Amino acid sequence: MITDIFKFRPRYGEVDQMGYVYHANYVSYCHQARTEMLRKFGIYESEFEKNQILLPVISFDIKYKKPAHFDELISIKTTIKEMPQVRVNFEFEIKNEHNTLLSRAKSTVVFVDSQSRLPIAVPKFVLETLEPEFKSECL
Repeated sequence: MITDIFKFRPRYGEVDQMGYVYHANYVSYCHQARTEMLRKFGIYESEFEKNQILLPVISFDIKYKKPAHFDELISIKTTIKEMPQVRVNFEFEIKNEHNTLLSRAKSTVVFVDSQSRLPIAVPKFVLETLEPEFKSECL
């Protein structure tokens, strides 16, 4: 299992008339948390592009518990529970600065060849980077 914490503060333009972070922004926040998690392991979106690999989201599910507000410190805990094969399943737990659970989400992306648009196995550079993380937890 791989876990990372991403912290940020919602900007004024991300809040709706009720003073809550607009619900659709959570998708973007989770995408950013996913990107930053992979970046910490040296896996960059630009590397996928260089290797003609796309990562389309094939599912996203979110359960809202409480609203987030402008400028409060938000933490997103991102988890990958199993070694990716063709798909990567991400789980997100979003909390505010008081450690109150705001929402939980799940997202699945698939590795796709940019030319054929067909699914492919996990790229070697991803496998070589993440595999030791999963093996170390078995020790």
